[in-house]
Amino acid sequence: MKLYLSVDMEGISGLPDQTFVSASMGNYERARKIMTQEANYVIEAAFNNGCSDVLVNDSHSKMNNLLIDELHPDAQLISGGVKKYSMVHGIDEGYAGAMFIGYHSRAGMPGVMSHSMIHMIRNIYVDDLLVGEIGMNALVSGYHGVPVLLVSGDDETAKEAKALIPNVTTAVVKEAVSRSTTKSLTPKKAGELLQKKVKQALENRQHVKPLVPPENPTLKVEFVNFGAAELAHMMPGTKIIPGTTIVEFKAKDMLEAYRAFLVMIELAHGTQYA
Repeated sequence: MKLYLSVDMEGISGLPDQTFVSASMGNYERARKIMTQEANYVIEAAFNNGCSDVLVNDSHSKMNNLLIDELHPDAQLISGGVKKYSMVHGIDEGYAGAMFIGYHSRAGMPGVMSHSMIHMIRNIYVDDLLVGEIGMNALVSGYHGVPVLLVSGDDETAKEAKALIPNVTTAVVKEAVSRSTTKSLTPKKAGELLQKKVKQALENRQHVKPLVPPENPTLKVEFVNFGAAELAHMMPGTKIIPGTTIVEFKAKDMLEAYRAFLVMIELAHGTQYA
């Protein structure tokens, strides 16, 4: 049984704010170690509960955060920032399930460091489904027929995951006191919880169905200002919905919608006077 892990950083135990998740800030190196340790708890539990292969995709920021020399030796790691499918690069029909570790809630919602990919985004819709990173990545997984078995992060992340994915297992390693304050388990206790939850999620996998995307999805990305929308609209095939900051793209399938989304956010990064 092959397992796919997408590992983000904001939802890792003990990390409350940007100083832990930005490579230029003082707490980042500590946070990388905690992130790697948390991934290792999940990997070890996966191997102990029937998995033969575990692929780990580093899914935070420049996507080169996990310390490969400290990672479980039997896992494989995708690391680096230029990936065709970003946070779900490498997933395909051969995986029995996916787990999203260290995730966070979507933009505009409560939760530690809540956002949706970049801070220039207010909302993301696939047809009429409002999603953040959990939803977008689960839809790509579902395109390949792969169910998301476990989502870990704070309590708001768990709520979001449960609303999107029936019967998903969640692991709450910390609670959001505010967007930049957390009441957290220690990394050791978080690891023990994750190991129990991985076992539970694998045992429950037959009760979780893939989140299947629409066949020809319409992607709508609402940006926080018109400048970001204008830049995203530079991508061919898009339109700005009049009177809004929403950029729309009609895709042939979920993979094209996801890649279009990645292009939009790269373009919107160039916005000034945010």
